[in-house]
Amino acid sequence: MKLIKKNYNFASFEPFIIIAFWALLFASPLLFGRYEKQIEWDQVFKVWINYLPLLALFLVNRFILLPKLFFKSKKLLYFVVTSLVILIIATGIYSFDKNNDIPNLEPPVMELQKGNPPPIRQGRDLPPPKNLRLGNSPRPIPLYANFLILAVLLVGFDAGLQISMRWANLEQEKFKIQKESVENQLAFLRNQISPHFFMNTLNNIHALVDIDTEESKNAIIKLSNLMRHLLYDSEGKSTSIKKEIEFIESYIELMKLRFSSKVKINVEIPSEIPDKSIPPLLFTSLLENAFKHGVSYNKDSFINILMRFTEDKLQFEIENSNHPKKDDEASGIGVENTKKRLALLFKDNFDFKISETKEVYKVNLSIPL
Repeated sequence: MKLIKKNYNFASFEPFIIIAFWALLFASPLLFGRYEKQIEWDQVFKVWINYLPLLALFLVNRFILLPKLFFKSKKLLYFVVTSLVILIIATGIYSFDKNNDIPNLEPPVMELQKGNPPPIRQGRDLPPPKNLRLGNSPRPIPLYANFLILAVLLVGFDAGLQISMRWANLEQEKFKIQKESVENQLAFLRNQISPHFFMNTLNNIHALVDIDTEESKNAIIKLSNLMRHLLYDSEGKSTSIKKEIEFIESYIELMKLRFSSKVKINVEIPSEIPDKSIPPLLFTSLLENAFKHGVSYNKDSFINILMRFTEDKLQFEIENSNHPKKDDEASGIGVENTKKRLALLFKDNFDFKISETKEVYKVNLSIPL
């Protein structure tokens, strides 16, 4: 059975996100710059040079700090080292930034005296309105401060991106493991019908050949149908309810060859079967468990099998006389595996109940259609 036809790895999207981020960052001087006639490339190159420390920080964080510290359960050391790297780079930028050496001189303050009209000047030399002072003109954010702000945002973005991608890949791996578990359990159930069952059935058919030829032919056909369902019909993720019921009926008819009339086997299945699909071999373990523990050669025994359909549910009920064997541990494993498989297939959208007394063992299963 094929597990997954196409496996999308979320990590493959990560390079595109990073390339888009840096392309947008380096294109920002061209996109948002105020140029009257043509692009001032000397100003653009200055901005790009200022981005180089950010690029260096990004590479160090991505390929050294995150994989060697953060994802190695050394988160405190990661935050300390990352902070030191950012401070060292910011200190270097502060030392080489020539604008930091320019003193912050306040412009001269002009007060307009009463009674003396201001001198008339032309154009840009017009003084401010009467009774107003000229304050300090705003200075641009220093390069080191700008770097500190962008560095914190960049490191947070990179760490968040890697955490998100790892989480997405872990979820995908978890889903894949669950799928494989379902497939493995299905293979287990397909092989769970004991070889002794086939051996005993063939022996019964062999003994039946001399007694009732027609009945032995029918038994061979039923055995063939059962094996075909096990080998081929159960290969898919789902099978029709009709085929699954044919499998159950063939299985029961073949089991009847082994038992005398003391064993009462009652099967109630509606004549009208919904044209819907269910996971294959869903009732195999329950059937085997009923025939294994519900039949005794010394005591009266019974097995009652009931199947009902509603608009959106299938209800399967199997009840048998309780004659536990010494090696009932394997049967318990089969029922537990059925529970696990139901949980993987239907999550919480199913109902599985077992009731047991000294005389009766009963299983009720309800699944969505």
